[in-house]
Amino acid sequence: MTRRAREPIYSTAIGAGRAVFGLLRLKPSVTGLANLPDTGGAVLAITHFGYADFALVEWMTWHRNRRHIRFLAKKGAFDQPLVGPLLRGMRHICVDMKAGAAAYAEAVAALRTGEVLGVFPEGGVNASFTVRSLKTGAIRMAAEAGVPVVPIAVWGGHRLLTKNHKSSLRDALRAPIGFAIGEPIQVPSDADAQQLTLRLHETLQALVDGLQERYPEDGTGAWWQPQHLGGSAPTPEEAAIVEAERRRLRELPPV
Repeated sequence: MTRRAREPIYSTAIGAGRAVFGLLRLKPSVTGLANLPDTGGAVLAITHFGYADFALVEWMTWHRNRRHIRFLAKKGAFDQPLVGPLLRGMRHICVDMKAGAAAYAEAVAALRTGEVLGVFPEGGVNASFTVRSLKTGAIRMAAEAGVPVVPIAVWGGHRLLTKNHKSSLRDALRAPIGFAIGEPIQVPSDADAQQLTLRLHETLQALVDGLQERYPEDGTGAWWQPQHLGGSAPTPEEAAIVEAERRRLRELPPV
């Protein structure tokens, strides 16, 4: 099993996460645990509906095989005075959206040494709670490094903390958290990245559909349920419009 002898910062972070999730009395359920690799490199392609998804997946993986995931995170997070040192200490990979080649090369190198990478191929958090179009990076990295892609869907984690919604203890306390781990997708070196990315999208949406169908709470009218299942979350089209406006305002020069 691939482990580092000592990673005190990562171990402390995991301990803190376990304590928080324990205090919240989260109710996890997992299918497909056998699809998580105990050894060797792999790309974990994860749905992204909430800001805590990375911590929840690491929590679940730690219980399975004690492996540490190296997540790709945006440069803005690394620039934060408190968060940045923690991310570096846990050996996560900084992604500068204006110069992504360095992060891509670092990710491929890590995969070749047997690391497990966590990737959110949708990009940012998706406020519609449906799987939107994926970027091809996960497939391309796996092809270059010669490792599989493992699809992972998380449902319920967005009730802890997500975009466009003020979190509350009531939403988070005793929230059921579902994980569905799909069969590894083998990626040949000459893979058609677009085609396999479409397959990955279909797989992730199917895993999400299954988690939603089995979810033990009725989400009718709830903010955390997608509209096509009777919830009040924005449609994918509505969420895209809000996100486009957010990006436009972010790119405006200061007055």
